[in-house]
Amino acid sequence: MFALYKKEIRSFLSSLIGYIVIAVFLLVIGLFMWIFPGENNVLEMGYADLNTLFYIAPWVFMFLIPAITMRMFAEEKRTGTLEIIFTKPITDLQIVSAKYLAGVTLVALTLLPTLVYYITVYSLGSPVGNIDAGGTMGSYIGLLMLAACYVAIGLFASSITSNQIVSFLFAAMISFFMYAGFASLGEYNLLGSADHFIKQLGIAEHYDSISRGVIDSRDMVYFIAIILVFILLTKTVINSRKW
Repeated sequence: MFALYKKEIRSFLSSLIGYIVIAVFLLVIGLFMWIFPGENNVLEMGYADLNTLFYIAPWVFMFLIPAITMRMFAEEKRTGTLEIIFTKPITDLQIVSAKYLAGVTLVALTLLPTLVYYITVYSLGSPVGNIDAGGTMGSYIGLLMLAACYVAIGLFASSITSNQIVSFLFAAMISFFMYAGFASLGEYNLLGSADHFIKQLGIAEHYDSISRGVIDSRDMVYFIAIILVFILLTKTVINSRKW
């Protein structure tokens, strides 16, 4: 399992797309935070916080994470190497878990450079250090959990096709619906008291909750449940190839 995990990490970092994904994420976030004028510009809004990062990142990840995961199973299927992996002394769940953990690790590596933004905002505060460290930490945890859900979704999308483009589009669509779809449906007020329940099914509701700096066990249970559901779905799809 660990060998497969390392293989996925090396494969991503040895390809140009890996560095493009990281660079695009940092560039987009940096442009909104420091260059583009408006309410998201840290220098213009006059507050020492990273709200722009935590508002924009879920939307950017919605496309970048599928770019990371789209090849994990689709490429293995296309080249026939997935059959070789099945011959190794490793279970289907270990295969899925190794690829999933590799995806989460790569996302964490993408987030790591954003600590430079935290240090910058920390230094720009008046007085220096006038930033809600607890709220920022909660937001980082929420963003990492959201990204972990996107990785699980992307892995599932990659498992059902041998075409990377189809995998990318399918993962982006599911991620969009999970993040914004349920929230939008709940806003229509069509089902009365059930509208709140519908909102609770979406990622955005729980991500926003953690981003306030309060780590609620209900939110963590939700994220873990979403991750497990898509991992098990992926395992089922992979296992079906043996039927």
